[in-house]
Amino acid sequence: MDWKIELLAVPVSDMDRAKDFYVSIGFSADHDHRVSDDIRFVQLTPPGSACSIVLDSNFTEMTAGSVKGIQCVIADADAALAFLRERGVEAGPVDETPWGRFVYFSDPDGNGWALQQLVPYEG
Repeated sequence: MDWKIELLAVPVSDMDRAKDFYVSIGFSADHDHRVSDDIRFVQLTPPGSACSIVLDSNFTEMTAGSVKGIQCVIADADAALAFLRERGVEAGPVDETPWGRFVYFSDPDGNGWALQQLVPYEG
């Protein structure tokens, strides 16, 4: 039986600001539906990812900015850092580790992301 992660909730305080931020860094705006006066469903997908995020202002009990450690794998940490900085995102420097090269950034609410460039294992 396969278990595939397809959607992660990211708690935010301002849906429009969060959507604009994620779209500005290349996420695809897949859905934006107002279900009721209290519920808005905004789903976004990072480029090349099979897993999406849903902006969460009232689906869960998580507070805005409380998610840390969402990780995406990228091809080039230096290019990713430059891409983010060109869009005004505070990120970097590239963190060099034996298990990868990482770029860290946060969305406007403080939800933390890590971008990992895999490196060949030398063990």
